[in-house]
Amino acid sequence: MDQIKIGKFIATLRKEQNMTQMELASKLAVTDRAISKWENGRGLPDLSLVLSLSEVLNVSVNELLSGERIEEEHYQEKLEENIVQTIEYSENKIR
Repeated sequence: MDQIKIGKFIATLRKEQNMTQMELASKLAVTDRAISKWENGRGLPDLSLVLSLSEVLNVSVNELLSGERIEEEHYQEKLEENIVQTIEYSENKIR
């Protein structure tokens, strides 16, 4: 998973909705420092927040984890790639 790409995507989506980091943090019950950390590529949202974050930002979980909008013809391919990367990320985090 590309933390920097995902972070920039989160920042772009948040700004498109004219939302501050504090407003996004409030909607997710996290700190604005957590949002800043994600947007600067120094970490990723906890997996328990991914669905809520994607809903607040009006993108699919697949797009959020890809760090970009996905065209229809590439959606399945990206989905499978993201599943594998999420599993690997989780395993590394556990270690």
